[in-house]
Amino acid sequence: MTNLLKIPYSFFRPIYEKTNFHHAVISEIEDSKLRYAYSHCRSITRTHAKTFYMATRFLPLEKQRSIFAIYGLCRYLDDLVDEAEDLVHKKKITEDEVVKRLEAFRVKLISTYRGVEHNSPVLFAFSDVLNRFNISIEHPLTLLDGVKMDLTKNRYDTFDELYEYSYKVASVVGLMTSEIFGYEDPKALNHAIDLGIAMQLTNILRDVGEDLVRGRIYLPKDELDSCGITEDDLFSRDLSDKFIEFMKFQISRAREYYASADKGIEMLSKDSRLPVMLARENYSRILNKIEENNYQVFHQRAYLSSAEKFSILPKVIIQLR
Repeated sequence: MTNLLKIPYSFFRPIYEKTNFHHAVISEIEDSKLRYAYSHCRSITRTHAKTFYMATRFLPLEKQRSIFAIYGLCRYLDDLVDEAEDLVHKKKITEDEVVKRLEAFRVKLISTYRGVEHNSPVLFAFSDVLNRFNISIEHPLTLLDGVKMDLTKNRYDTFDELYEYSYKVASVVGLMTSEIFGYEDPKALNHAIDLGIAMQLTNILRDVGEDLVRGRIYLPKDELDSCGITEDDLFSRDLSDKFIEFMKFQISRAREYYASADKGIEMLSKDSRLPVMLARENYSRILNKIEENNYQVFHQRAYLSSAEKFSILPKVIIQLR
C-alpha cells in the first residue's frame, strides 16, 4: 500500500476519470444547462484548487457538485478582482469602473437569491445549490467585501486586521460549505471559522515572496516591528535569524487554529468528515514544508506533491475510526 501511494496522481487520474463514479457527479443531472454549469464549476475547482478538489472526491455526489459550485463562485470573485487590479495598474480602467463591476455582481448575486436566473454558469449552479441547502446571503456578500479589500488595502497593521480579512475571504467559505457538509451541533460553525483562518494564514505564509512581487504584505506590521523587521528587509528578501523567529511564531499560531478546527470535524455529518480532514491535513502540512525549506518563503514556494497528498489518506481514515 505504501508503494502504491507513492505513484503520482497523474498516473491514476486518467483511469479515475473514466469511471462511472467520476462521470455520475455530472451525468446524473437531467437538465443540460445545469449539467454544463456544474461541469464548468468542477473544471474550475480541478484547475485551481487541486488539494481541495482531491478531498471533495470522497463526498456523496450531490455534496460534491455543491462544493464545486461554491468554489466556482469564490474563484470567480477572486479572478474578477485580480483582473480588475491588473487593468487598473495598466490604466485600462479606473478604480470607479472596478467598483461598478463589483456592484453589478452584487446585484446579480442578490437577485440569484430571489430566484432570478442568470446566464453565468457559476451563478446558475449556485442557484441550484441554494434550492437544496440553506446558505445565508450574508456569507457570499461578506466574501465579496473581503476580495474588494485587495483593491484598497495591501498592508495590515495588526493581527486583528488580518483576522478580519481572513474571516471575510476564507472563514465565510467554511461557513457556506458547512451547510453542504451537514452538522448537528451549531458549535461546528465556530470551528469552521477557525479552519478558514488557519488555511488563509497558511496561504499568507506560503505566498510571502509572490505577494511581495505584487507589492503586498499580509504580515502584521506590529509583529514585524516587534521582531525588528522592516519593509526594506522584506523587499530585499533577507532570510535573517529574526525573520525565521518571526515565521516560527506565525506557524505556531496557524497550528493553534488548526487544532481548534479539529474539534469541529467530528461534529460534521459522517459522510463529510473524511474529505474535510483530508483537506485540513494536507493544507496544514504546507507549514511543515515551510519548515523543511528552512523558512525560505522569499524564493521558494512550499507545496505537496500529488503522491504526498495521497499518502496521508490511511492516517486520516484511521483517525476517523
